[in-house]
Amino acid sequence: MNLSNLKPAKGARKPRKRLGRGPGSGHGKTAGRGTKGQKSISGFSQKRGFEGGQMPLHRRVPKRGFTNIFKKQYTIINLDRLASLEKKELTLKDFVEAGIIKKETEKVKILGRGELTLPKTIHAHHFSESARKKIEEAGGKVILIEG
Repeated sequence: MNLSNLKPAKGARKPRKRLGRGPGSGHGKTAGRGTKGQKSISGFSQKRGFEGGQMPLHRRVPKRGFTNIFKKQYTIINLDRLASLEKKELTLKDFVEAGIIKKETEKVKILGRGELTLPKTIHAHHFSESARKKIEEAGGKVILIEG
């Protein structure tokens, strides 16, 4: 076997259907489009979501409120998860390595569920008041990341 005698599998390639080429072709006159109706005419195109004149789904479903496109999304981390980590200084890189967050680009907010026994320096974009208080009571430090 070499490149000169490679062929596609039998039945893998079919000749294209030549439409509107007379009665002998089997696809003459109406060219496989049937008779009459909206789809039989050349130049036919249908809008997305068109349901034959029935009220489309995107118009039947009720709409309420609005979505704020400027909303800041924070990944939430509680103190009990941070207490289990060994390091004294915790940065976003450490959170990624521990599998707490997926990417370093995520914004992180620390919440106060759980207790800290060891003093830790924690870097994050936002801290709740209870988390800030517990970290400082344990002898740790809170460092805000800008951005």
